[in-house]
Amino acid sequence: MAMGPVQLLVIGFEDPEFKGDIRAELDKLRDSDVIRLIDAIVVRKDEDGNVEKVQISDLSVDEAEEYGATVGALIGFGFGGDEENMEAGAVLGATAGEDGHILGEDSWYVDDAIPNGSAAAIALLEHRWAIPLRNSIQAEGGFHLADAWVHPEDLIAIGLLAAEEAKTH
Repeated sequence: MAMGPVQLLVIGFEDPEFKGDIRAELDKLRDSDVIRLIDAIVVRKDEDGNVEKVQISDLSVDEAEEYGATVGALIGFGFGGDEENMEAGAVLGATAGEDGHILGEDSWYVDDAIPNGSAAAIALLEHRWAIPLRNSIQAEGGFHLADAWVHPEDLIAIGLLAAEEAKTH
């Protein structure tokens, strides 16, 4: 299975009532094979502190087991640096995906971290658009050196630093 780069997003919402716009946009991106929602946990907390969790994924159970096995194998290899640890990690990862989800609902304590009357979402997104680009780069002998996401706040910070430097010169 060819996997694209995976991004972990943790997003807070002041209003815990969703109108369906986010899911519609995710569906549109999935249908055009731009992204795939590997897994997501959405946590809503009402004004009284009652918590509701919903978990969604675009993966079938077989795909979740395969993703889990891949992730587990990589973690196992990193842990022990050998095939035995890699295989043990793959088995644990595949077992974790048996419910069709990669994110363990109990391993994220978002409901403790968000205030009453708010919501949060944790999502693993696979960037499917990047697979052909990565393959072309590899075919040309290119390899990964580094990557980073540039956020608007990063650009503002650069502007603030430039303004400070301009004042001192």
